[in-house]
Amino acid sequence: MAATADTLVISGGGGGGQRIAGGGGAGGYQASTSITLIVQSYTVTIGAGGAGGLTGTAGNQGTSGNDSLLQTITTARGGGGGGHYETLPNGLNGGSGGGAGLQSDASTSGTPGTGSQGNDGGQGAGSYGGGGGGGAGQVGQNSAANKGGNGGNGTSIAISGASTTYAGGGGGGGSVNGSEAAGGYGGGGSGGTPGNETCGVGTANTGGGGGALRNNSDSGSLAGCNGGSGIVIIRYVDSEVDATGGTETTSGSDRIHTFTSSGTFTVNSVGSAAAVDLYESGSFFQLLWNKLFNIAWAKN
Repeated sequence: MAATADTLVISGGGGGGQRIAGGGGAGGYQASTSITLIVQSYTVTIGAGGAGGLTGTAGNQGTSGNDSLLQTITTARGGGGGGHYETLPNGLNGGSGGGAGLQSDASTSGTPGTGSQGNDGGQGAGSYGGGGGGGAGQVGQNSAANKGGNGGNGTSIAISGASTTYAGGGGGGGSVNGSEAAGGYGGGGSGGTPGNETCGVGTANTGGGGGALRNNSDSGSLAGCNGGSGIVIIRYVDSEVDATGGTETTSGSDRIHTFTSSGTFTVNSVGSAAAVDLYESGSFFQLLWNKLFNIAWAKN
């Protein structure tokens, strides 16, 4: 027998770049319905967020986030890292693309997201600002007037029992004090400016992209911000499945398993509540024995 479940798999967000840089792209977003569950153990992998661009060397892009996986059912690709000023200006590919950094005042293109998992990063438009990282629900904003682009917004879903937004992109680094680029809704980190050389880390277990910095040089003392880790959620009708793993909650007639770290989702049995209860209590075997005995007695 088999039963069905709704699932959400989000990977780690990309890290923001280090100098006039692009924000990290959000982790890949994969929501599925009516996924078939069978009796077996499923490996659950939660992708870590990518590291922000490091200090002290040229070409300090953010690194891409790590993939999340629900074995045999679905996978989501890590978000792209944000681009860096001049040396490696383009953000990296990912679930959502990383924003592009400035390249000698020339416009640089945002980086595409992966299939249906996310959106493109924003452009570094030659204005001493980096593009925002792409989000699950929106492309990253282009930089403009020396301001970093805002990260793209994520996507809301109520699979956990309450509507929650996941996979927002990181904000780009800009050059206008007091106009820090916002991270996208859904855990995206904000970008930095010369007067506020801090950036926002992608929120844990949202797949949010990390914010980027404005550092005045490659040897600036600050690194771009890390992306947020991913999450896996599995939801099914409680009476149809007996399973364990992750943090278990209920919403109405449904049971929800939430994984914020890697683990195992184990399906012990599937079917109606009556069949499960009958089997577990041993009554199933008693009824079967009685039926066989009555058939044999009738033949005699």
